[in-house]
Amino acid sequence: SRWEEEKKEDGVKWMQLEHRGPYFVPPYEPLPEDVQFYYDGKPLKLSLATEEIATFYAKMLNHEYTTKEIFKNNFFHDWRKEMTSEEQEIIQDLDKCDFSEIHKYFVDKNEARKALPKEEKQKLKEEADKIQEEYGYCILDGHREKIGNFKTEPPGLFRGRGEHPKMGMLKKRIMPEDVIINCSRDSKIPEPPEGHKWKEVRFDNTVTWLASWTENIQNTLKYIMLNPSSKLKGEKDWEKYEVARRLKDVVHTIRAQYRKDWKSKEIKKRQRAVALYFIDKLALRAGNEKEEGETADTVGCCSLRVEHIQLHPQLDGQENVVEFDFLGKDSIRYYNKVSVEKPVFNNLRLFMKNKDPTDDLFDQLTTTFLNKHLQHLMDGLTAKVFRTYNASITLQEQLKALTNPEDNVAGKLLSYNRANRAVAILCNHQRSVPKTFARSMQVLQEKIDTKKKQVEEAQEEVKKAEDELKDTKDAKAEVNVEKKKKLLKRLEEQLAKLNVQATDKEENKQIALGTSKLNYLDPRISVAWCKKFGIPIERIYNKTQREKFAWAIDMAGEDFEF
Repeated sequence: SRWEEEKKEDGVKWMQLEHRGPYFVPPYEPLPEDVQFYYDGKPLKLSLATEEIATFYAKMLNHEYTTKEIFKNNFFHDWRKEMTSEEQEIIQDLDKCDFSEIHKYFVDKNEARKALPKEEKQKLKEEADKIQEEYGYCILDGHREKIGNFKTEPPGLFRGRGEHPKMGMLKKRIMPEDVIINCSRDSKIPEPPEGHKWKEVRFDNTVTWLASWTENIQNTLKYIMLNPSSKLKGEKDWEKYEVARRLKDVVHTIRAQYRKDWKSKEIKKRQRAVALYFIDKLALRAGNEKEEGETADTVGCCSLRVEHIQLHPQLDGQENVVEFDFLGKDSIRYYNKVSVEKPVFNNLRLFMKNKDPTDDLFDQLTTTFLNKHLQHLMDGLTAKVFRTYNASITLQEQLKALTNPEDNVAGKLLSYNRANRAVAILCNHQRSVPKTFARSMQVLQEKIDTKKKQVEEAQEEVKKAEDELKDTKDAKAEVNVEKKKKLLKRLEEQLAKLNVQATDKEENKQIALGTSKLNYLDPRISVAWCKKFGIPIERIYNKTQREKFAWAIDMAGEDFEF
């Protein structure tokens, strides 16, 4: 199997890497003459760069973002920077800007694209396939491998998640001059687009990226990587879950150790032990140190401040309750009330003593210090591994507890989603309720009502047929009863399936199941569950996910244990 080819020496990821470089977003197409921007009620012809940025905002007019002050202010500030001095002179107030004609133009364009005849759509698909064929593959050690995101991100307005302080800022167009190419020395080096040159060409076989650049909002590096289905990515994934499985053998020792450290004479050790307890019990992220003012005010376990927790000796009938309230990764709020062990509660009280709300809770602790300690306990162990381990073990235990072998496929899938949901809640993977939720729920309810009527009618029909059989006692009437009963059974199954769908939809409306499924759950647990209970794998993983987890589908039998 390609997963088990010979290993390379430490640190070397490939011997040969050849590719075409990134596919750049096509240049901006100006608006038609009759589509106008208005300022203070009067049409105003914009310079090309200013017009392009105006279209980014116009496209988002019906989005919640454009109602947020911070989004509007950031957009207007960045937009004015790109204007000509004449435009800056005139355009001074966002409220006097009228983007409605531009907005309508893009809405109509979108509708027209949806309404294209089949042949036209096919033509567009063929063009996209041609680009995929040319730019979407590389040669890696003799294998033709699929590339993940081979296109540069288009320019636009930064959205960010949660209440990100940089939302609305201008994401600039990526140019070849921004891009570092990585390939093997003996390969055909990709040509930059005509009239341009690359920032740099590297031959670094200790990394797995093909191209990289720095984006201008957060100043973070962006990479073009291999597709998740590639051998390199598959191996990396497999290794990640193997490390988490190794943790299973030592986790009891680690837990005993941090319990002992709650009573340590060194405050630093106590803080490390309490933080580790939270990372283990609540699957909190470690929280890395960030540059001052670099991004949103988000924290993880090690960077919690006094203001992020409240202590309640008694709350809602429980003792020693810690109430957490902070913004975690991507500005997603983490809110939880947890009853903790008495020594943890007492230690927290001690850590908070004589501190201001904005002081660090674990003032003696850094992620580096914590991870060094973990590395000492088990090779390859970091705080992140706990998240993967706890997520996977929770899924496995929940599947054992919830799956009823007697259930039909729909019932078993509901149990699967409930097990997955327990993990998503543990990891705090939320989403906002989808805009279309109420409408799609209504449509589903209408289907349920119709199906209920059909079931009632079918019950009447069965009763009628049985009465007829009582009267006539002939074979034809008996066949009719069987026929009507079969129909009733089919309709009842359909109704049950719709009801399960409605329950599932309602329970999942604010939970993002996908994040844990793709990043924290050992896919072999799901594959083994499918094989054991005769569930088609495509009911759990879509085509892209099946490609990503090909290694797990290959390896896991029905008796796999995490």
